[in-house]
This record gives sequence, C-alpha cells and structure tokens, in this order.
Amino acid sequence: MPSTTSSGASRRAHHDRPETERAFRHLAGLPPGLERELLCEELVAAWLPMAHRIAYTFRNRGENLDDLRQVAAMGLVKAVNRYEPGRGAFESYAVPTITGELRRHFRDHTWDVRVPRRVQELRNRIRYARRELTQTPGSPEPTAAQLAAHTGLTTQEVHDGLEALDAYQSLSLDADMHTASDDGYHLADTLGAPDPGYDLVIDRQTAREGLRHLPEREQTILYLRFFRGMTQSGIAEQLGLSQMHVSRLITKSCSQVRAEAMGLAP
Repeated sequence: MPSTTSSGASRRAHHDRPETERAFRHLAGLPPGLERELLCEELVAAWLPMAHRIAYTFRNRGENLDDLRQVAAMGLVKAVNRYEPGRGAFESYAVPTITGELRRHFRDHTWDVRVPRRVQELRNRIRYARRELTQTPGSPEPTAAQLAAHTGLTTQEVHDGLEALDAYQSLSLDADMHTASDDGYHLADTLGAPDPGYDLVIDRQTAREGLRHLPEREQTILYLRFFRGMTQSGIAEQLGLSQMHVSRLITKSCSQVRAEAMGLAP
C-alpha cells in the first residue's frame, strides 16, 4: 500500500500541500474495508495542516478556533472520501469543500437568534461587497444604493442584509445603551409593559355569554352599575326597587356570570 510518509513526505510533514497523488489513485481503486480506512486516515493527517490554515482564516468571528479546526477537519474527511483523482488536483477540490463546511457551521450553529437562511446569505453577500468596495484605504462606507448596484440585489434586500450584519449576536437585557443626547439606559428600558386593557377585553368577552343568559332586569342593573357608573341607590330609585334589593341582585348576577365564565354553571 503506498504511504504518504515516505522520505520526501517526512521532510515536509508540516507542509500543507503534501505529495499524495499516488496515494489518492490507489485509494480510488480500493473497496470498502480496513485498508481503505487506514489510507483515508493517513491522507487526512497529511492534509490536516491545510484544513487548519483555512479554519484560521475564519477566526475572530465569535467562534472558538479549536471548534473551527474540528469543523474544517470534518470537511477534509468528506473531501478525502469523495475526491476523484481524474478531476484535477486534490487541493482544488478540498479547499471549497472545507470552506463550505465552515460557512455552513457559521450559518447554522453560531447565531444567537435564528435568522432565515435567505437573510444569512444576504448578510454574507453584503459583507463581501462592503469589503470589495472599501479595499482602497480611505474609501468611504458604501451606500445602500452602491451595494445594490455592486451585488445586483434590490435596495430592500440590501437593507435586510445590513440589519443581519448587526444581528449575529444577541444583547443582554441589562446591556447599556448610549446615545449622544442622554446618559445611557438599559436595553430592558426600551421594552413595553403589559397593557391592562387587553385583560379587560378578555374579561368582557368571557362574561358576554353569561350576561346574555340573565333576565332583562338584571342585565339593566349591571349595565347601569358597571358601564354607566351609577350608584346602587341611583339604580334603585330609577327602577323602583330598594337599594338592598339592588345590592342582592348585583351580587347574585355577578356570581352567575362568573360561574358560567369558569364553566361552573349547571
């Protein structure tokens, strides 16, 4: 079995472009089995420095370098197993395979807030376009219109991509926010509070059926008391009843509506 650890390869053990053409040709003719697995491991070990070099180019993006190297190694294993020697140099196939594996890792696993894949792809296109348009020292930040013209995207797609550039990591609600016009505040201060009006709407909808089942007189009493704000004495005078009788009817009617709303009515 050809070995990648010949005298020539040993002298370049840390080089990321080892001579493995013969080994790959031999690998292509091997059936599944132990010999194939051992040769694959040898080839992966030989090309691992190149995979680590590619992983290093993705540093400083919020992900641990050791994790990136592991992802790159997984991409290298795929490349070794899928490579066909008759279709060009191994490096020309392995580099995009490993790079694609790293990009998928960032796209699928390192966002604090899950962002649609379309928006993630827009983010990458915008980031590359900004880099290309600002290669010259002193170049101004490109406008949305310039980015759209450079990428062939619509202005709305550019805006979506620009927003995603700042959405890679989430902020704590205790994060300090500062503007030129104030002394700063916490992100939590920008959040709204529950509106008690919603609870009132829910209560009214829940009580509606129970109110419909009350006699007309009791409906009138509850309407005057809770919607018109009349006192029990005022209701009693308007309906020709005693204040005590009105009080008993209100208590009884409210209990009946409450029981029906809670599903306790017979």
